[in-house]
Amino acid sequence: MSFYENLRAARKSKNISQEELAERLGVSRQAVSRWEQGDAYPEVEKLIKLADVLQQSLDELVTGTTPAQQTARGTRAPTDKIMIKCADGKGLVACTSVESSGVFAAKADEPKYALFGVGQASFLGESKTFLGWYGDAEHLQKEIAAITRAMAAGDGFYELQYAAKVQNGIIRVKLVNETPEK
Repeated sequence: MSFYENLRAARKSKNISQEELAERLGVSRQAVSRWEQGDAYPEVEKLIKLADVLQQSLDELVTGTTPAQQTARGTRAPTDKIMIKCADGKGLVACTSVESSGVFAAKADEPKYALFGVGQASFLGESKTFLGWYGDAEHLQKEIAAITRAMAAGDGFYELQYAAKVQNGIIRVKLVNETPEK
């Protein structure tokens, strides 16, 4: 099942209304409704609190796999969707894959690559959400490989490890450090 189906089922199994869940999380009922329809995803902090309120692990909430199922199998099955925490720490993106793009005519102190999370296709095409900036191809490739391994391992959540720290200006993005401390 997908995140929104898991959320709806967990909330209903606890006999919690959307209004009550929203109140416990400090969000609007409409936000909970959008999460349960798959139209939006909670921020990482809200997702953690959501798992706590519903008394589930993040894996269980995001992928539907219980700790007992993981133990019984000895390992988790590969997943076709993973939640990725954006480099800015504010966004959480449901991705079926990732895609990179080079930055045209980047200056020495600017990122050379961008990484995007690719969501499920709709009649409008695939949705792409910006995840993070990279100062060099090596760190970009390490990130993509790590995400691929996480999906193959059945992980439901991934936090970017190799994204460069940047400073957003009015017109351009400047590298704060080109090489993450990893």
